[in-house]
Amino acid sequence: MSTRLSIISTRTGDDGTTGLGDGSRLPKTAPLIHALGDVDELNSHIGVLRSMTLPEDIDTLLSDIQHDLFDMGAELCIPGHQVIGSAHVERLDQAIRHYNEPLGILQEFILPGGSPAAAQAHVLRCVARRAERSVIAVPSEALPQDGPRLYLNRLSDLLFILARTLNRHAGRSDVLWTPKRNAPDQD
Repeated sequence: MSTRLSIISTRTGDDGTTGLGDGSRLPKTAPLIHALGDVDELNSHIGVLRSMTLPEDIDTLLSDIQHDLFDMGAELCIPGHQVIGSAHVERLDQAIRHYNEPLGILQEFILPGGSPAAAQAHVLRCVARRAERSVIAVPSEALPQDGPRLYLNRLSDLLFILARTLNRHAGRSDVLWTPKRNAPDQD
């Protein structure tokens, strides 16, 4: 791989714009730039989770997801470039089936928490949902393909399942929501 960046601080963004992969520039407030930032943040949070002790299969899965998200960033950054497709979404669907099967049917709503790794996976789920909303907000002429939106939707589901799986791995139970807990007495 050749050197891609020789200067990190270019000062070209000082005017409130940022460059895309094709050399065009957009305001930093543009929906596409928000989507890029949210996907990048999601990838960074996955890095935090991967810094924890995880089962090897989950760490490998998360590594693959990080690479997919980096590819998604390229797809968002280069108009007309398509990387994330149905095969990526199907891989997430397979992981959802694999990790969900031993968990059984949910009987209660689950609160974020449990082990540190599970709590981080819940944060990731929320960040993935935000990234999905950001991608949906990008005008269709700027992002005509469905791959990123579908991928992020499946990823948030998978992250919820991984949070539950990581709690089980740590010997912890899910944190269950108790309705009307400490509700004031009604007259």
